[in-house]
Amino acid sequence: MLTSLKTKLKLTDTQAVLMAKHAGIARFTFNWGLGVWSSLYSEGLKPNALVLKKFFNNHVKPVYPWIKEKGICQKVTQYAFDHLGKAFKNFFSGRTCYPKFKKKGQHDSFTIDASGRPIAFGGTRLKLPTIGWVSTFEGLPPVTASSFTISQEAGNWYISFSYEIEPKVTPKSRDFVGVDLGVKQLATLSSGVVIANPQALRKARQQLAQLQRQLRRKHRGSNRYRRQKLRLAKTHQRVKNIRLDATHKATSYICKNHAVVAIEDLNVSGMMANHKLAGAVGDANFYEFRRQIEYKAERYGSSVVLVSRWYPSTQLCSGCGKKQPMSLGARVYECSGCGLKFDRDFNASINLEKYARMAKPSLDTEG
Repeated sequence: MLTSLKTKLKLTDTQAVLMAKHAGIARFTFNWGLGVWSSLYSEGLKPNALVLKKFFNNHVKPVYPWIKEKGICQKVTQYAFDHLGKAFKNFFSGRTCYPKFKKKGQHDSFTIDASGRPIAFGGTRLKLPTIGWVSTFEGLPPVTASSFTISQEAGNWYISFSYEIEPKVTPKSRDFVGVDLGVKQLATLSSGVVIANPQALRKARQQLAQLQRQLRRKHRGSNRYRRQKLRLAKTHQRVKNIRLDATHKATSYICKNHAVVAIEDLNVSGMMANHKLAGAVGDANFYEFRRQIEYKAERYGSSVVLVSRWYPSTQLCSGCGKKQPMSLGARVYECSGCGLKFDRDFNASINLEKYARMAKPSLDTEG
């Protein structure tokens, strides 16, 4: 199976400028293709990324000699058109909105390869096509990769790539587990384990507001404005890293120690549309939590049972099965039938585990 790795690059000033040039060429190519595509489509034509790429290489590149400057990998423009084609494919399939023009300093990135040849590397140095040797802060595994994506975030450059690994089946301490996601607690397991939510955004909200006010007082385009914008970006990056770290640790623990994981198929996009819930839901990382559960289950030899979002896991009594309404503010489930009294999230996680046992009865060794 494939896995990916992303790590920070240790660049000299000259290398950082070279990376910025590559990102600028990728942005220029993507925006040119998007503009031409939109014009042709408005005239009733049906363009595609391959035709635009051929026209760009034959008629546009010669006009802009800086695209073929020494040290620039020419694969940048090829992948820019590939990304444009993928963006329109996602748009026409209804998965995303219409592609937008890229802006300098926002999600700067580019992708390169060695004409399909795999590149072997390991340690803290690797040789990129045309660019040359670059260093990383952490050691890389001794693997091979065919392409690399280099991106800029909060003033730093990162490299990411995919490579093949063998699934590592880990010993399981429990056959079935139900995972109930929440905003107060990141996850409540039917085994009794409660994983705390770091609530990184909520804790940093005051600091972010202060940095935003300071940015608003700076003259746009000045050096002080750019420095303050970088401080704000670094704070946002720290919030994201704390959230991702908690999610990775939780999902790794769940998939390594449980054979069957039951998790709800939540309507995350619908929750994010509610302005009263969007902040808390985004801080809890619901979508990323499920995504990691699905690919880590394959890596560690587990399986995932997706429970329908309409399954009333919160309203059912995990003891007698009676269904009763449950308000959002009530934190304790007290059954009016059998008198069972549980934390609402723990009660829901037990119901999710029962659902998984019914979905995979052949794996139920606990009766």
